[in-house]
Amino acid sequence: MPWYSILTVVAVVVVVAAELLWIRSGVFRRPAYWIAIGICATFQIPVDGWLTKLSSVIVIYNPEVFSGIRIFWDSPIEDWGFGFALMTLALALWVRQSDDDSVGSPAAATAAEDGVRS
Repeated sequence: MPWYSILTVVAVVVVVAAELLWIRSGVFRRPAYWIAIGICATFQIPVDGWLTKLSSVIVIYNPEVFSGIRIFWDSPIEDWGFGFALMTLALALWVRQSDDDSVGSPAAATAAEDGVRS
């Protein structure tokens, strides 16, 4: 059974659902999020590709546990799903925490008292 593939899909669905239904940071609407995803992908291509390239494998995947679909210099597509889920969850929680901190911060309270937007 392709467990790595199944867990990848579950991770992506759970993280996207968590962002849309619970975290609600709005990262999917922020250009900075997509730029961060692009920067990470730019570095993931050579690193993951070098580690998993079929011509000189360093990291070997059991063919029974993943889909066998490879992209970008032989990287398993599941690596990209997990990377997306990890980045999205980390950034969504960070943005949410930052937004919560700015609302309850002393500077925000002082600005609100002065009638100034922070």
